[in-house]
Amino acid sequence: MRYRRLAGTDVEVSEVGFGVWTVSTGWWGEVDDARALALLRRAHELGINYYDTADTYGSGRGETILAEAFRGRRDEVVISTKIGYDFYNHTERRGQQERPQNWSEDFVRFALEQSLRRLKTDYIDFLQLHNAKMDAIDNDRLFELMEEFKREGKIRAYGVALGPAIGWLEEGVRAMRERNVDGVQMIYNILEQDPGRELIEVARETETSLVVRVPHSSGMLEGKYDENTTFAENDHRRHRPREWLLEGLKKVEQLRFLEEQGRTLGQAALKFCLASPEVVSTLPNIYDEEQLEEFAAAPDTPDLTREELDRISELYAANFGLETAARR
Repeated sequence: MRYRRLAGTDVEVSEVGFGVWTVSTGWWGEVDDARALALLRRAHELGINYYDTADTYGSGRGETILAEAFRGRRDEVVISTKIGYDFYNHTERRGQQERPQNWSEDFVRFALEQSLRRLKTDYIDFLQLHNAKMDAIDNDRLFELMEEFKREGKIRAYGVALGPAIGWLEEGVRAMRERNVDGVQMIYNILEQDPGRELIEVARETETSLVVRVPHSSGMLEGKYDENTTFAENDHRRHRPREWLLEGLKKVEQLRFLEEQGRTLGQAALKFCLASPEVVSTLPNIYDEEQLEEFAAAPDTPDLTREELDRISELYAANFGLETAARR
């Protein structure tokens, strides 16, 4: 495993992190607590020190699982969580539909304290504003609060997580240029490079660190799907149009050259994200030990060459020779 530092801080994170949403939300199939704990602890054995969750993941389950997994070992891991959604007063939710957000001082302080309680810790390494829209980015008091939390020792760094889907370019740009954020989390991968490419440029200008989620385009870039692939009833990928699968498979076949250097396609997808030094960590979707072993080994596989990166750029610019593209 290799490690990178969150710019301007002393927070050092593994190049491959663990996104806790796969073992706490039920969106990728059910994972019971025993299996979730085993995966988290095995990840640590493999050198992964960075664990990303949110207060809404499983309505707090993502945080309580981390507290249990690393009880007595808090100083060995880097924990990031997210706040902003009021799931305390709005408990009903359909699928992944967004709940109302609340950026008031009282609620933000309350949400942070609740996360600290569930995590059984007195500090959070990297606190993110969850799927922050422009009303949050424009909120001066909100960022004053983040600085206060730093001074109080309750957080070591803060930033914004962009989303929930691809987009939010203006929010990310303004956060990096006008707010003192330490990091920004975004969606970025070989098949979905925009607006990530522009955000990387701004991160370079402003010396802001980036964390990439969905580096495998919801599993497509793991290279394991075929025309007969199906998903469990409670797996959110089940509801994607079939065109997403068929077009994705055509694109993936054109990327098989990335496997020629002793890497799997899934490892090459992570190395693609890490080819940008602004990206300090990636958050692949991990829901079994085989995946975990493969992805944790990715940093030690060969870097993508300039020729490989140029070929990816050419394919992306030409939409892989396809007339249409199914969006994430």
